[in-house]
Amino acid sequence: MGLLPWKKTKAKTVERLLLTNYNQYYRLAYSYVRNDADAGDIVQNAAYKAIKNCAGLKQEAYAATWLYRIVINEIFTFHKQQKHESLDSAAETQTEDSYEDIDLKRALASLDDEDRMIVELKYFENLKLDEIAGILELNVNTVKSRLYRSLKKLRLSLEEEWIYDDKHTHNTAEQFS
Repeated sequence: MGLLPWKKTKAKTVERLLLTNYNQYYRLAYSYVRNDADAGDIVQNAAYKAIKNCAGLKQEAYAATWLYRIVINEIFTFHKQQKHESLDSAAETQTEDSYEDIDLKRALASLDDEDRMIVELKYFENLKLDEIAGILELNVNTVKSRLYRSLKKLRLSLEEEWIYDDKHTHNTAEQFS
């Protein structure tokens, strides 16, 4: 017995979105785990769950949001399992994007998982606040306040890093005078 017509439509929609947005899902996962294999596993697990559970998708119009939510849940699940690893060991396993701003990575890592996700979805995935609210199942005003609070934390963290670097560079220069 084949799939019912509405199940086929949902399955095709989910499959199309997975294929179309794979790179976005991968990039988002990679931004958390900094490892090609782990990011690929996260996206593959999310794709499997989405295809397996596509009948649970209530409205096809929300399929993209539904898929992002599955990917995010997989990232958080993986991240919780790996929480014991330090930032230094994560930096050592990084194989790509070595030119990226290490200070920004550290500042982002200092945010809690959901706040970091809001920042990344807004600025790295270029999603609108209402889209982020739908994906994270939060009120838009909550997303706004958490985004602005997170940006303030990032700014303060980066300013502290720059001040430290300036003082350190200045002191080192004085030693050689």
